[in-house]
Amino acid sequence: MSSVSDALLGWFQIACLLFFLALVVGRTISLRVRERTDPITLSLSKGFLGLMELSLFIGVNLWAFAVLAYSLPLESRPLPWLLGTPLIDAPPAKIAGAILIVVAFVLFISALRALGSSWRLGIQEDLQGDLVTAGVYAFTRNPIYLFFDLYFVGTFLVNGALFFLLFAALAAANLHYQILQEEKFLASVHGQVYQRYCASTPRYVSWRSKARHRE
Repeated sequence: MSSVSDALLGWFQIACLLFFLALVVGRTISLRVRERTDPITLSLSKGFLGLMELSLFIGVNLWAFAVLAYSLPLESRPLPWLLGTPLIDAPPAKIAGAILIVVAFVLFISALRALGSSWRLGIQEDLQGDLVTAGVYAFTRNPIYLFFDLYFVGTFLVNGALFFLLFAALAAANLHYQILQEEKFLASVHGQVYQRYCASTPRYVSWRSKARHRE
């Protein structure tokens, strides 16, 4: 792609980062003020799950730094063996990546709207809210986790560097483990209601309709 197109993609990525930060910080502040709750929890007291949550938090910050390093017009990038020559550098891949990022944010915004004050990052056993099954949660049980997966894969396609591919793969494994732990927690809290929800709604995505699934 031309230098102009690459520059536009760079600013697109920076805008997406800022938008994501604004959404998370805005919702966090809103819940702390209105609900007197802290929606973000990172604690090693939760054992391996806490370690996974903390490692993902640190990893996302490193990933954001790498996105900035790739998006800004720098003369040289840090860690050139990871952020240097792209593994892929084709316009169709970059366009597909940008589309994935946009789709990811549509999912994220839809999830935030559906969750309302029930939005949380991390499992909080002392804050057991209602089970949300409406909106985008009628089509996928984990739209926020899916958002992260799509965002990370999209970023790799846009930039093509080895670091983004490795991070997308490791983050997907980390997030899947967290999903499994969250499913156990929700099953213990909501019982058969959650089991029926799992039977009719896919963990990620499915091409089958809910009506067909019930047959």
